[in-house]
Amino acid sequence: MMSEDWEVRLREHGYRITPQRQLVLEAVEGLRHGTPEEILIEVQRTASGVNLSTIYRTLEVLEDVGLVTHAHIGHGAPTYHAVDEHIHIHLVCDRCRKVLSIPASVAEGFVNSLEKDFGFHTDISHVSVHGRCDDCAGLAPLPGPDDAL
Repeated sequence: MMSEDWEVRLREHGYRITPQRQLVLEAVEGLRHGTPEEILIEVQRTASGVNLSTIYRTLEVLEDVGLVTHAHIGHGAPTYHAVDEHIHIHLVCDRCRKVLSIPASVAEGFVNSLEKDFGFHTDISHVSVHGRCDDCAGLAPLPGPDDAL
C-alpha cells in the first residue's frame, strides 16, 4: 500500500507530483525489493515510454525525500524498497537468488557489541547476509556465467 503522505513529502522538499514518480513508488512497493531494471519493467506495463534514466532520477528523488531506500544485496545494481517498511536485514540465497527480509532486531546483540567494543555505529538497513536458503542448503551450486560448459 502506497505511503499516504508521499505527495506531501515531495511538495515539502520542493518536488512536483508526477505520474512517473507515482508509478515508480508503486512499483517499488509492489516488488518489495527491486533493482532499477526490475522497476523499469514494472513501470513500463503502464507507461511504455519511461526509460531507465527516468527510473534512476526518480529513485534518487524518492530516496532524497525519504520514501525509498536502497541496499546492495548482490553484485551490480542496488535494490530499492519502501522506507515505511520496518528496518530489516536481507538474507540472500547465493544459489536461487531469493531474498528474505528478517527483523533487524535479530542482529541487536551484534550491533550493540560493535558499538560497545569498537565504537562503531551500524546502519543495519544496508546489511545483507549471503548464504543458502533452506531449499538450496544441500544442493550443488548453480553454474555461473564464467563456468565452462
